[in-house]
Amino acid sequence: MSHTLRWVLILAASFFAVSNAKANILNGVKQSIRNFPDGFMFGAATASYQIEGAWDADGKSENIWDRLTHSIPCRIKDCSNGDVAADSYNRHTRDVEMMRELGLDHYRFSLSWSRILPTSFPDVINDAGVQYYNNLINAMLKYNIEPMVTLYHWDLPQKLQEMGGWTNPHVVDWFADYARVAFELFGDRVKYWMTMNEPHEICNAGYGGMGKAPQLNFKGLADYMCAKNLLVAHAKAYHIYNDEFKPKHGGVVGMAISAGWAEPESEEHVEASNEALLFGIGQYAHPIYTKEGDFPQIMKEKVAVKSAAQGYYRSRLIEFTPEELDMVRGSADFFGLNHYTSSIVYRSNVTLANNEDSDVSSYQPSSWPTSASSWLKQVPWGFHKLLNYIRDTYDNPVVIITENGFSTLGGLEDDERISYYREYLNAMLDAIEEGCNVAGYTAWSLMDNFEWLEGYTERFGLYEVDFTSANRTRTPRKSAFVYKEIVRSRALDPLYEPNTNVMTIDEGH
Repeated sequence: MSHTLRWVLILAASFFAVSNAKANILNGVKQSIRNFPDGFMFGAATASYQIEGAWDADGKSENIWDRLTHSIPCRIKDCSNGDVAADSYNRHTRDVEMMRELGLDHYRFSLSWSRILPTSFPDVINDAGVQYYNNLINAMLKYNIEPMVTLYHWDLPQKLQEMGGWTNPHVVDWFADYARVAFELFGDRVKYWMTMNEPHEICNAGYGGMGKAPQLNFKGLADYMCAKNLLVAHAKAYHIYNDEFKPKHGGVVGMAISAGWAEPESEEHVEASNEALLFGIGQYAHPIYTKEGDFPQIMKEKVAVKSAAQGYYRSRLIEFTPEELDMVRGSADFFGLNHYTSSIVYRSNVTLANNEDSDVSSYQPSSWPTSASSWLKQVPWGFHKLLNYIRDTYDNPVVIITENGFSTLGGLEDDERISYYREYLNAMLDAIEEGCNVAGYTAWSLMDNFEWLEGYTERFGLYEVDFTSANRTRTPRKSAFVYKEIVRSRALDPLYEPNTNVMTIDEGH
């Protein structure tokens, strides 16, 4: 039986089999205290452009988000930008204090390529930028907080974008050089590395559409060029670390892949659900985590057929060379997963004109609990199914949840966020009990930040940031107190009510 057919049958069965576990999740969080496995890691995450500010300070050069927000300010919902953001460049001491207050095991943050390499290349290394990250890393390690570093979280140097960015095959070497510099500068202290954050959003939203910078809006071509180059760049950086730095430092390298669950609308649409997953998570996970490597077969076939029908001489999905296939296959020590929500999918009849290659459409029922983000519904059973899918499809890799979180419009009383975290952690514990190899969980985000095209209108932070204050004052929300207790107790207590009068630092952090 083929792997695809097996998953179609599993999806069909799961559509009709409503288990007790799913019923429990749908009816709310379980009413008993549940413990996390020994050694399980808890953390929180941010990204450089979203929090650092200091956009042109101390030698930093322009990146694609600087260019977008300055040249077309009101492409952002509130016409804002990340020029100051949460001002973490000047307030990292407070950021580390917040990590200590929560008792975090790890903190995931990203490096700004243009802050470290202002020319985009290793001919000039910016000492001030390096010092900022050294100060942050050293302060974290002083309090036993593990740094998890993402090399690229969407803020490509503008000069590289003008040379084609992720559609230029030379970006493989540009990124590899940058990665090598980062490994040399910080590898003696950083043991967890992620090359890319959410490649699907980088390529599909940034190059195929208008959802992220650089808003190239060239769907069906630029997004596939980006995908192939990005995967090879990731793999080249992985092998540089594995060959040259791992023997000295013993760290691990992965990628943070975004994925939502695609639930079939009915038994008739089970195959569409499987294809939605293959075109989504599979586009980036299959080349790395399957024994065969390469893009999913159904994806290759569909894009090739449609490309020919549209008059192209070759498939719009750029092929890997045999050497690239070998380089990409197996190029990760763990599976980083960013997950927020799920959707219902069904087979649709899509025209050839718009390069929608999967023939699948999706929606989210209005009955699903919603957030401040139109796309983010609370669907914990989808998280449970996705984790089982990763276990069965990719040979049960070590999974680190590298992002999971919920948006509100602001305010310190955020019971909806607390409900989201509890239900998703419950779903994750169900998956762990069923054999999923989940080693850590990272809340998005430590603090409010610049939310890309939504600006500061949506808030994901455990800590509220007052963006009208010169000090960018950070104040813990109720969810911060609840998350602190989860981390402290290594347990999920659905009835815990925190005392939110004061946030203290636990001894040891």
